[in-house]
Amino acid sequence: MNKKQWLGLGLVTVAALGLAACGNRASKGDNANAKTDLKAAIVTDTGGVDDKSFNQSAWEGLQEWGKDNGLSKDNGFTYFQSTDESEYANNLEQAATSNYKLVFGIGFALRDAVEAAAKDHADINYVIVDDEIKDQKNVASALFADNESAYLAGVAAAKTTKTKQIGFVGGIEGAVLTRFQKGFEAGVKSVDPSIKIDVQYAGSFGDAAKGKTIAAAQYAAGADIVYQVAGGTGAGVFNEAKSINETKNEDEKVWVLGVDRDQEAEGAYKSKDGKDSNFVLASTLKKVGETVKDLATKASKGEFPGGKTSTYGLKDGGVDLTTKNLSEDAKKAVEDAKAKILDGSIKVPTE
Repeated sequence: MNKKQWLGLGLVTVAALGLAACGNRASKGDNANAKTDLKAAIVTDTGGVDDKSFNQSAWEGLQEWGKDNGLSKDNGFTYFQSTDESEYANNLEQAATSNYKLVFGIGFALRDAVEAAAKDHADINYVIVDDEIKDQKNVASALFADNESAYLAGVAAAKTTKTKQIGFVGGIEGAVLTRFQKGFEAGVKSVDPSIKIDVQYAGSFGDAAKGKTIAAAQYAAGADIVYQVAGGTGAGVFNEAKSINETKNEDEKVWVLGVDRDQEAEGAYKSKDGKDSNFVLASTLKKVGETVKDLATKASKGEFPGGKTSTYGLKDGGVDLTTKNLSEDAKKAVEDAKAKILDGSIKVPTE
């Protein structure tokens, strides 16, 4: 190699080192104004961060926390998406090896994987959402009184149905969805015990096609309202309702009850008679995003509630029901039921 070649190589090396240094400075600059050095991540269940439901709410909450603290995505907060249950453990391990010190497992399906990861990484704090892990000092558990908001949805549905037939589409059977189902059934029956409720489970939170098939059968059998508690599977319920409603006049529409976040935007459509309308009767709210934000804030202040279980219900705003599209009669019935739950007059079943 001649002198010019050595000189050229040297210049290339210096330039490369300079670029690397600039890259490192840029990376640090992303969080130059950060209020915390805590890095936090969520690991989704199979619904994914764009499920317009449970996971999306969690991701929105983490993004709010990150931005409030001057952090940037992938250098302060991020998500690891699971397309299959077999990916839970690997995603949790990736979060740990990527130096995230607060990791949320979004959904009861991640319980076992979170418990194992917490034992392997005692220096990392974990949160299991929608389930409980006891006697683990680096794990906080967040539960929701879904039966309470579902009860209100049942009251709203019972006050709205014309056919006296209502559908319930669940994702995967378990304690959480049982709370939804039993609360909803109790709410419906509190208004009219003669109303029929068809309960079906898809066995998945990520199968929109299965959700559409179940909803199609329920609507065809006479249901004019379907409550979907199914994550990404619920997208199929919305799709089916829209297809049906576009062939009907506005006053003949079928309804969907949303879950976990306000899903009204998913119900916009144009009816056969040319009217702009919406078929989302109401949505049960589950403040997953606010819970993620709250626990991340506590962790950043050294106040992580490890080893404890927190349950969020109507009383503290952890769950609720939207009422914008309800009739005045249905709205009043919901408000009355809510007041009675809060004062203890109504005890909503969970199982």
